Formats: sequence, structure tokens, C-alpha cells
Amino acid sequence: MIFEMTIQVRVSEFPVGRTWYEILLNKEPDFVPHQGFAEWEIIPGCWLQVAKGVPVEGSGPLRLGVTDIEAEKERLVKELGIEPFEILWRKEVPVRWGTLKDPWGNGIGFFEYIDKDEERVTP
Repeated sequence: MIFEMTIQVRVSEFPVGRTWYEILLNKEPDFVPHQGFAEWEIIPGCWLQVAKGVPVEGSGPLRLGVTDIEAEKERLVKELGIEPFEILWRKEVPVRWGTLKDPWGNGIGFFEYIDKDEERVTP
């Protein structure tokens, strides 16, 4: 039985990468077991690990559900200085989504449910 998950991205400059992901996730790491490694619990039982290392070309995207993709895009453009990413949708898909790359080439995506009744937001 699967009860928990982690996903790892690698960054070549760990202090810069840690700060970048703190801004992206809007919080400090939940667990830092040793130098060059940090973990954030995104939602209960779902962890993102950022590790010092050689990024894997084409990894991801890690997709994160948000309640307002336009506001998230605006925040990241302002706080991380990223290029604005395109927000896409198709009538047969129940979400709008957009994808960007971190400074190390890891794919990061966001999605927002069109039907707000589909959202499962936990504080």
C-alpha cells in the first residue's frame, strides 16, 4: 500500500536553489537532515526534496495545484523574476495550467481547477 510520496529535484548551487524554492513554495523547508538537502511537505504525505547535484535534463514537471493561477504567476514573476509563463486550457480538460523551468532546468507546473467545487484545499 502506498501511503506517502517524495519527488526530488537537483540544483547545482544549493544555497541559491534552497532560497529559490523557499520563495516558490512560500515557506522555509520542513526538514533539513544535512548540508545540501532540504525537504518541504507540500500537502500531508507529499514531499519535495531539493538536493545539491547535477540536474537531470528534462525532469518534471512537478505540478502543483493552486486556487488562483493568475495570482501565483504574478507573484512568481515579481518575487523570482521569472519570465511570465503561458496559462493554457482546453474545453475537455477541467483545469488551466502553466509550466516554467527553475534556474537549473527542472520543470515546475501549476494548475487551477476551473470548477471550484473540484478543489480540495486544506489549510
